[in-house]
Amino acid sequence: MARWKRGEAEVETLIAAGDLQKLTGAAANGARLLKKAVVTLETARSVVERDPDSAYVLAYDAARQALTALLAHQGLRPTTRGGHYAVEKAAQAQFGPGLRTFGALRRRRNELEYPERPGDEATSEEAAEAVQHVQAIITAAQGLLDQLGHF
Repeated sequence: MARWKRGEAEVETLIAAGDLQKLTGAAANGARLLKKAVVTLETARSVVERDPDSAYVLAYDAARQALTALLAHQGLRPTTRGGHYAVEKAAQAQFGPGLRTFGALRRRRNELEYPERPGDEATSEEAAEAVQHVQAIITAAQGLLDQLGHF
């Protein structure tokens, strides 16, 4: 399995815990998921002004899809047990702090999806900033996917 040496122990821990599982064959190709991330981000960008909450959630989904593409390309995927947090842990362990914004995006997305207070919606400025952060994540993922090569 082609993985970075950095973070290998963390990835093995996530697999042993059932938070990640191994993939083989055609499923271990992240290119399709990365293309989907690009389209999802375009959709987010198109609704920033009209529907900032949805734009933020869609931007987050695009980031998750991009990072899941990196995992898939390594023959890995998150389980329902590990979910989005396993994606965050595996990506940070392997690819470093450049992807740290994903954690903040994930936490804010949870606040928007499961609000605790009335009036805790995203602003169009916040959604636009999320779109910018996610564009950087997708760009990084595209470069990393090229470095991983193909199974």
